Amino acid sequence: MKKILLIGTGGTIASDVTEDGLAPELTSEQLLNHLPAISSICDVECIQLLNLDSTNMRPEHWLDMVRCIRENYDRYDGFVITHGTDTMAYTAAGLSYLIQGSPKPVILTGAQKPIGFDSTDSKINMTDAFRCAASDLPGVSIVFNNHVILGTRARKTRTKSFQAFSSINYPDLGILRDGVLLRYICQDCTTVPTFFDTLDNKVALLKLTPGQDRSAADFFLERNDALIIESFGVGGLPERGGFYDCLQSWIEQGKFVVLTTQVPSEGSDVGVYHVGHSLKANLRVLEAYDMTTEAVVAKLMWILGRTHDRTEVEKLFYTPIAKDILFPVHGWGL
Repeated sequence: MKKILLIGTGGTIASDVTEDGLAPELTSEQLLNHLPAISSICDVECIQLLNLDSTNMRPEHWLDMVRCIRENYDRYDGFVITHGTDTMAYTAAGLSYLIQGSPKPVILTGAQKPIGFDSTDSKINMTDAFRCAASDLPGVSIVFNNHVILGTRARKTRTKSFQAFSSINYPDLGILRDGVLLRYICQDCTTVPTFFDTLDNKVALLKLTPGQDRSAADFFLERNDALIIESFGVGGLPERGGFYDCLQSWIEQGKFVVLTTQVPSEGSDVGVYHVGHSLKANLRVLEAYDMTTEAVVAKLMWILGRTHDRTEVEKLFYTPIAKDILFPVHGWGL
């Protein structure tokens, strides 16, 4: 029987009612006590690493999770991390870059309702997560509402429904039906994983709005090493407002800029329209293409934690890791 490590980090799944609203209170052992049938699926041991509302999750907490998995990697066949849903997609992306090529499953799950509620979705999510962790499912993924989603492709798209997560610009890896994992896609892996332990969290995100000028971009780039701009449609920047001169100046000073889109599906294509063409032709602006914003944030933190050499940053950014980017490297197909 497979041996799985349950790593508790808090979240709704572990929350209880307090005078100030729901707050993480339960340990990983207490969560496991709600699921006695898990003993028929795998042997589980527990570590309570954190106990946070995931709104309070930070990149340094990703490193804590990586350290925990690395220290215990040889002792277990798989890992389940219980996590709040609000930032789970960011954590899944972060772990995908910090733990690369793992032949063992690293599964994140959580719930929209606490485990102590009668209407909870936590028990099925945790049970499915353990089933996946005890299977041959390499790499980092989110298991939620019977869906298995690649760690670099997940996004929380519903705030209350049990189907909280969607896979963006990539199919689900599989589904669980009647307790059976039906796999559609198998992640690539290596014989042993590669672990990383550094991040540069000076990465900012700016959502463009009509009529905006360069002031917000200047503010972020003065205080950070990189700025991701969520633009409109396939991508571009307003011709008024000084954006071009802003980006040119900061890029010359060694800062990094990525253009992506606010539109959830199908990705960017910055060179299509005049408002984006000059950025692609004349400035060393990176383009996210079909990557999720969550993956772009985490990937930049990982890259800039390793190097600030522009050529190397560009090379790493466009190198696919855990299927995070398909275009332009492989086109839009799989």
